[in-house]
Amino acid sequence: MRAFHIPDSDSPGALLEIDRPTPGPGQVRLRIEACGLNFADLLMLERQYQDTPEPPFTLGMEVAGTVDALGPGVESPAPGTRVAVFGGHGGLAEWGCFDAARAVPLPDCMSVTDAAAFQIAYGTSHVALDHRARMQPGETLLVLGAAGGVGLTAVEIGKLMGATVIACARGADKLAVAADAGADHLVDAATQDIRTEVKALGGADVVYDPVGGAQWQAAFRACNPEARLLPIGFASGEVPQIPANHLLVKNLSVLGLYWGGYLKFRPEVLTDSLRTLLDWYEQSRIKPHVSHILPLDRTEEGLALLRERRATGKVVITM
Repeated sequence: MRAFHIPDSDSPGALLEIDRPTPGPGQVRLRIEACGLNFADLLMLERQYQDTPEPPFTLGMEVAGTVDALGPGVESPAPGTRVAVFGGHGGLAEWGCFDAARAVPLPDCMSVTDAAAFQIAYGTSHVALDHRARMQPGETLLVLGAAGGVGLTAVEIGKLMGATVIACARGADKLAVAADAGADHLVDAATQDIRTEVKALGGADVVYDPVGGAQWQAAFRACNPEARLLPIGFASGEVPQIPANHLLVKNLSVLGLYWGGYLKFRPEVLTDSLRTLLDWYEQSRIKPHVSHILPLDRTEEGLALLRERRATGKVVITM
């Protein structure tokens, strides 16, 4: 089969022919139809992600496809079932084996493209805003990187939870995407001062930040007393340092979130969140924004779209 594979520690990754896998105990094998790309895939290629496996491995964190074989001890989901799986890796291939417990049957109304773009982005934002920040209706949510894969879902979910949403992104085109997702106010990070603009709008009660760097510092200074800040990632390449004395003076809270980490110690948090999100999808209250759909042999182009910040929402690779 074809797979975007990292055969050894010296390889940057490439589309290769490798053996089709056989499911082991507790696994299902999928005929993969679509794989969502994530910024973490870029970090894995650079061996900088916290859960990067040892080579050899196949890139691709989240997939959608059809079960075609069961490993020993597995009774469901049955072959022929359409499912989505967060596997952590192994998704950029024509077949893949994953833990059966992670296979989520898809609603009939959900396309494989939407399914491959769904779990990480929506799951991250929902767990962050609901479980971690306990955001309340009427609060003001500031979303940095608001046109990106996770940022755009934070705009959507923030509006569904009753917040006033300030979306921050670079350029009119990206801000238009955030406005379409329901943002109440728009801040252009390329031309406007984030702190000044957010303070003029009454300050932020919750900050959702997948960017880090200078934007974190500006948002930090625009917080209201008792605000909660959520560091989601560091797309800027700069991990900000947090002055504890400022947290003290303004009674601020910084709430870290690594969505995939809950699988190891409280998987029910993700299960409950995903149930809510799928209900919202079936009710047409949320809809993944996929800016690019590319075939497997254009995976490197898809990764470049993320690296160069040219995508909005999600990039999905189809098989």
